[in-house]
Amino acid sequence: MIGFGLTGCRSLGGATARAARPTRRLALPPVIASWDRIIRTTVGLRPHRPAGFNVSAGKLDDKTVVHNYGHGGAGHSLGWGSGLLAAELALEHPARRAAVIGCGTVGLTAARQLQRRGFDVTIYTKAVPPDTTSNMALAAFTPTSGLISTEASPAFTTQFRHAVEVSYRQLQLLAGRDFGISWIDSFNTTDSPTPGGRDSNPHAGGAGTNFRGSDMGGLIPPGVDESVGRIVLGPGEHPFPSRYAIWRRQMRIEPSIYLDALVRDFLLFGGRLVIRAFDTPRDLMALDENLIVNCTGLGARTLFGDETMFPVKGQLTVLIPQPEVNYSCRTMPRRDGIALGTTQERGVDTLEPNPDAERRIVDACIKFYSAMGPTAPGPALAHVDLPRDVPPVESFFGDES
Repeated sequence: MIGFGLTGCRSLGGATARAARPTRRLALPPVIASWDRIIRTTVGLRPHRPAGFNVSAGKLDDKTVVHNYGHGGAGHSLGWGSGLLAAELALEHPARRAAVIGCGTVGLTAARQLQRRGFDVTIYTKAVPPDTTSNMALAAFTPTSGLISTEASPAFTTQFRHAVEVSYRQLQLLAGRDFGISWIDSFNTTDSPTPGGRDSNPHAGGAGTNFRGSDMGGLIPPGVDESVGRIVLGPGEHPFPSRYAIWRRQMRIEPSIYLDALVRDFLLFGGRLVIRAFDTPRDLMALDENLIVNCTGLGARTLFGDETMFPVKGQLTVLIPQPEVNYSCRTMPRRDGIALGTTQERGVDTLEPNPDAERRIVDACIKFYSAMGPTAPGPALAHVDLPRDVPPVESFFGDES
């Protein structure tokens, strides 16, 4: 529960937003962080491609291959959009039977986009949720978290912006318990807020989830943001051990719920799942389908020879769930636990947890939450009129774009 009394209007650095200013201390239940509350540590390898994700079509003998891989840490954020781009390329092929290779978030959303356009789809995969890399993600709407270069080509910029718009809209429409997608309050602690922009965060402690995403050189289209609304809480107005706290709302994706829901919908719409591994492009020739959508992530490095790909190891440590904690600050609260992290180890391909990284993150979290101030009673969060900048309802209709 979050609460406090609200009055007035707040201005920062000459830029005035229609935002309410608290008249007393923000009340927040602290995360109970301790080593004996850890329930698991997971590791996933992000498929990083310096040039950005690859959505393109090519030939493999008499088969057509549509590539859809290389999303880095942004597969959950971009899957619906890059899946649409892949489906549009598939529509140029006369066949309406498609094989999707891979069952992570990118493969599942691509399969659903194909089904929506009349394709008979079979997913071939060596692993299904909960045993995919996508299940190991922190997961929020963070489309620029895939370490994308700001020197993107004009062609990629066009693809990326379109993918972001589609995914942002689709994820909003799926919000609810069934898909594990929700808007939650997100706090970035800082000693020096930047008016209207991205805020420095000396207290991040490796979490990396509470920054307002920059537009990465114009990659983020208007009307789309990684978090919306902005209220600056000053000294004495919040319980965090920092001078300021930047309060926004962020879209959360809970992988264990979301991925199972995608599998369920895929099967309900007539899809088929086949457990099968592919080691070389020749193995794909045995498939009955002449249209193949490659969503193998890091597997594309060996399967299709994309040597630009390399792994970025990410590690999460998860604490016992706390239902009363439903805000993000250095952590991501979910129904299956409170996730701490995540790390970024470039070029590291081991799935073994890094004990030094775990110790650093857990100790920082314990120190941070131990220093939080006491909570105080207050009105429900529903009474807070946060400023928002989200697409108008009319934009949800018409073409899927």
